[in-house]
Amino acid sequence: MALNTVGIVCALASEARHLGPTVRLAEPVGSLPDGTLVATTGMGRSAAAAGARALITAGAGALASWGMAGGLDPSLAAGAILLPTEVVGIDGSAHPCEAGWRSRLSSTITAQTGRLLTSAKAVGSVEDKAALFRSTRAVAVDMESAAIAEVAEEHGLPFIAVRVVVDSAADVLPRAVTAAADNEGHLHIWRLIGALALAPNELAPLIQLARRYRAANRSLAAIARKGSLALSAFPSPA
Repeated sequence: MALNTVGIVCALASEARHLGPTVRLAEPVGSLPDGTLVATTGMGRSAAAAGARALITAGAGALASWGMAGGLDPSLAAGAILLPTEVVGIDGSAHPCEAGWRSRLSSTITAQTGRLLTSAKAVGSVEDKAALFRSTRAVAVDMESAAIAEVAEEHGLPFIAVRVVVDSAADVLPRAVTAAADNEGHLHIWRLIGALALAPNELAPLIQLARRYRAANRSLAAIARKGSLALSAFPSPA
């Protein structure tokens, strides 16, 4: 692989599919037709960090975090695209995103900026989202980006995060969803039915979340159609 190969970390297969079909190399890494590497890792910091290291082993010279996030800033609606200036851990550690890459990519898409928080768990309640917005000033939250940024820093590689908002700051993330999902983000229908049977009042928020999810998927697809995530990673030769 060339040193200017981009490696993209996705938690979920549903997020990665927007990037296009991949040829499987070594688990969890696949290759897009243009040579861009993609790792679909499952949710959480440790899985994302392992995926980032696998991408570097496969030849990636830059790392990107790609997928969905929960909104913390009340001004961000479902489907909003975020190109964060930095990602922060829940401990306050900050990791800047590569400015040149962000600038080149932002010239091709309409995106919001700000801080992206990485949490160890899903943030589901409106009250918890508001508290994190006040305490961290992060505009959105995910569960992977800070870990990917740390691996990039360890290896001296450019890093960027591209996230779209799925649940806004005013949306409740139903506990039934988190109870029914496995670490790879797959929903187990019988778990979901069982969780809803115990909390039938979560049906309405679940239907609303499905609408938000469709909006977020449309945004991911729109970014991918531009085809500029990897193209904008490195400055063009003079």
